[in-house]
Amino acid sequence: RNFLRDAMFSGGSESPYSKAMRGQITLSQLLSEMESGCRRQASSLGIAIPGGFSVARPFQDLQAQGRIDVRMLRAAGILRQNGFKTCVLTNSWVDDGDGRFLTAALLARLRRHFDLVLESCRIGMLKPDPRIYSYALEALQAQPREAILLDDLGENLKAARAMGMATVLVRDSDSALRELQELSGVQLLTAKEPLPTPCDPSQVTHGYVSIRPGVQLHFVELGQGPAVLLCHGFPESWLSWRFQIPALADAGFRVMALEMKGYGESTAPPGEDLKCGKLRMPWGIAAIPFPQGIPQVVLVGHDWGGAVAWNMALFYPERLRAVASLNTPYRPADPGVDIVEKMKSYPAFDYQFYFQEPGVAEAELEKDIGRTLRILIRSSRREGGSGAVPCGIPHAQLHPLPPGGLLVGFPENPPGSLLLPPPELEYYTRSFRRSGFRGPLNWYRNMRSNWSWALSARDRKVALPALMVTAGKDPVLHPNLSRGMEAWIPRLHREHIPDCGHWTQMER
Repeated sequence: RNFLRDAMFSGGSESPYSKAMRGQITLSQLLSEMESGCRRQASSLGIAIPGGFSVARPFQDLQAQGRIDVRMLRAAGILRQNGFKTCVLTNSWVDDGDGRFLTAALLARLRRHFDLVLESCRIGMLKPDPRIYSYALEALQAQPREAILLDDLGENLKAARAMGMATVLVRDSDSALRELQELSGVQLLTAKEPLPTPCDPSQVTHGYVSIRPGVQLHFVELGQGPAVLLCHGFPESWLSWRFQIPALADAGFRVMALEMKGYGESTAPPGEDLKCGKLRMPWGIAAIPFPQGIPQVVLVGHDWGGAVAWNMALFYPERLRAVASLNTPYRPADPGVDIVEKMKSYPAFDYQFYFQEPGVAEAELEKDIGRTLRILIRSSRREGGSGAVPCGIPHAQLHPLPPGGLLVGFPENPPGSLLLPPPELEYYTRSFRRSGFRGPLNWYRNMRSNWSWALSARDRKVALPALMVTAGKDPVLHPNLSRGMEAWIPRLHREHIPDCGHWTQMER
């Protein structure tokens, strides 16, 4: 009885457990010291250890069986939205074992949901030592009377209570959340589900790949599992997917968000002003993640990225498990239609013809990039009261373009956009200062060549599981859409949709 426990804790403050929790030894060293301790203990007790005995196995089982309490994560998000700072304070070891990728994934997820994650092995102190609570309070810039500590071990709460902190002994989620709700004054049990927690550029892995001379593409990556590739539209960034990236990663996918050709850190040769086309972008995208040994992806595109997704499904179906598009429907090329004349018949597309002359739209859009983005990337609903600026292109451009440019008639200092809070606006602005608008606008300067190229596939059908999503009228992805994506991307992996020549309309 208590054989493993005695071997782990023998030695008090110098026991294998204590040293591992303080970061003095790693997990593999902890297991080695426990093996030796077990043999010494068995010898002193006069018992034999079975030949197949392994100290590592219980640790591996615990790791494999570990689950995140999603309700607690949700409660942490609600508390943060109500002005609380949140912290994970954990006794843990430096994991150098075979299952360390699970530890890495767990910690990455926690860091996205909490203001602070403190591991005993990194700071050299462990619960219930009062010093670790003082350390955490200092890091959070909080007084003990302002803090609430939750733990499933009563002994870890005693020192916190003695310091003046409120405590909650976690026996089960329901009772713990009820008690936390009473202490915090924040509704946690029946509150409306909060928005997903977005990622930021420091929380993802950045990658670069050269697909041919002069063309380097930048992408970000998060998560483990089946691969999902996200392609943005105009005038956006990989950061447009900031809500969807962590939601999909948490749902068990390896998510890659591409920065499209000509945007930000993704480049195109200067000589390709009018050659983005023949829709060479799909050809380029076919080469993006696959050098990393990924044979297939689920490809999801928005706006121009949706056009890329449909063409990838037609020309490179072997590289895709499924395809989905947001706001860009699949329209087979019709040889009997002059695409330019057809588009000219719709005033809503006037802005695309304004984009055709190189240098003209660039001058207007680059004059004040911050203003440009605050105008173009807005909700279609009125923002900030009666004086709000309506959405820019393309979703609310219902009338012919006014003389003088795309932004004529908009305020010189438009109010902030709900879709681009200040940190995201600053990132977008830096990105477009780096790349300018030339590359992004070149996507519009290939109407006839793209159409001619698409005609070569006019008799083909999209023979993959396919989905068309209408995400309301917002020009960029709404954070709530991440919940829908969590549901339908697994379906695209599992299910075969019989009539793939059509698509499903799904309002977010």
